[in-house]
Amino acid sequence: MKRPRHRERPPLRIRFRRTRGRRLRLLGYAFLTLIATLCAAVVVAYRLTTIPKPHPETVTQSTVFLDSGGAYLGRRGPVDRQDVDLATVPRPVQDAVIAAENRSFRTDRGISPKAIARAALAASTGGAPQGGSTITQQYVKNALLSPEHSLSRKAREALVAIKLDRTRSKDGILQGYLNTVYFGRGAAGIQSAARNYFGVDAKDLTIAQGAALASIINIPSYYEKAGSDPKVTAKLLRRWEWVLDAMVASRSITAKQRAAARFPAFRFYPPGETDGQRQYLIDVAAKEAADRLGITEDQLARGGYSVTTTFDLTSQDRAAQLIQDDPPAAKGVRVHTAVVGMVPGDGAVRVLYGGSDYAHRPFNDAVSGAVEAGTALEPVGKLRTTGPLRGLLRTAAPTPLNLASAYAALADGRYATPYTVARITRAGRTVYRTHADVQRVLDEKETILAGAKGVFLTAGAGGGKTRRTVWATGYDSRLALTVALFADRAGSKKGTTVPAQLPNDPSPTGFAQSVATGIRSAVDRGAQGAASPVPRS
Repeated sequence: MKRPRHRERPPLRIRFRRTRGRRLRLLGYAFLTLIATLCAAVVVAYRLTTIPKPHPETVTQSTVFLDSGGAYLGRRGPVDRQDVDLATVPRPVQDAVIAAENRSFRTDRGISPKAIARAALAASTGGAPQGGSTITQQYVKNALLSPEHSLSRKAREALVAIKLDRTRSKDGILQGYLNTVYFGRGAAGIQSAARNYFGVDAKDLTIAQGAALASIINIPSYYEKAGSDPKVTAKLLRRWEWVLDAMVASRSITAKQRAAARFPAFRFYPPGETDGQRQYLIDVAAKEAADRLGITEDQLARGGYSVTTTFDLTSQDRAAQLIQDDPPAAKGVRVHTAVVGMVPGDGAVRVLYGGSDYAHRPFNDAVSGAVEAGTALEPVGKLRTTGPLRGLLRTAAPTPLNLASAYAALADGRYATPYTVARITRAGRTVYRTHADVQRVLDEKETILAGAKGVFLTAGAGGGKTRRTVWATGYDSRLALTVALFADRAGSKKGTTVPAQLPNDPSPTGFAQSVATGIRSAVDRGAQGAASPVPRS
């Protein structure tokens, strides 16, 4: 039998050529399957993705304190942030942030594939870092997700951003972003940033100021020194100009508005001694505000309230300038000054100087310092008084605030309970308004007699060269003012003090009188611009 002949196998090259079409089809099917699987996975992941609630720290707001004319006094709270409605932020300021951070914000879908590709290319080629995040992604990253840097978190960020863009308006997203983005100087959100950098509310920002804040978002920890560091200021100026040019290109502002813009002046950073001295005022107002609302001071600090106080910062700062350093004293002896100025017949406290350095000595001499009795209230005791004024006369060691309120009653015969909080608002709604608590304590004849003595009265405790306390007080229909000087030294037990002798040179009496006269002059000059007293009930 003949053996069958085996067919000779074609060379591998030929076989590969013959099956190429089939293999390409299989590869194509596999690729399409992979794409379909990935798309299905993305769809499933998108459907399973939920928009998380904001982090607790991004919904916590600080409480701010304002003087009687609305000037920023300071804040209390763990985070320097207060929410504002987008409608209160000027449109050019909104546009400046968009120009600086995400020019396609109004039209994108929450993410920008081009920006992501550009950032990835720069990272892979070693080029300058490029921002790949939209404003929506930044808001998601800052307020909704954890700060970890992982591929899975970045993917979730993109999914949440897309879903957020589909379920919320652009204005809603921009409002959330502007209320949470960090601007440096401890300021989270546009409202706190406006106050910390320019001393104004967000609603009052100019185009130039808005462009500056928008420029700062890029590197807030570096740019926060603008205005005090020449190198930082010069670099921010260049970025500010770039932002304004972008706004002209997008027709957010006109070329005329661009030409009129001037690089803004910044508040000095870090804050000076005056800001620290104001903590005495905030201490008193915070306690009073919490009492009025029936909450704790911690709840007040975290509640996002706006507390309008009765203080006049112009007069307050003038008091600090006049006092500056307390008179020199003997070794081991400390001299400190307290000042209280209040409105007779109303009780609004305009000036409250409790000490020169809150950081080193938070004890407030204005509300807690003890003026040794003696002749402190002698002129009041000579009159026939009733009600709370009679109670004050029995006080063994009245405080400067007690003295001011007592002598204020002599101006028009009525005792007004001192107060430091005029109004409290939250989210634009008034939640508390003060009504003066006033009682008649002198009859008409006694009032006329007391009113004739409204010149400054001075006295002290200890007498002669052993004076331990000196006070000067005076009153008229507009202001009752008390200045008190105390001297003390360390006690035998750690952390305690005992009264000490005031220096004789310069004269403590003369010093007290000169401070009082200077403050009164400042008050008189600013009388026309002073806030009106709170209406009486």
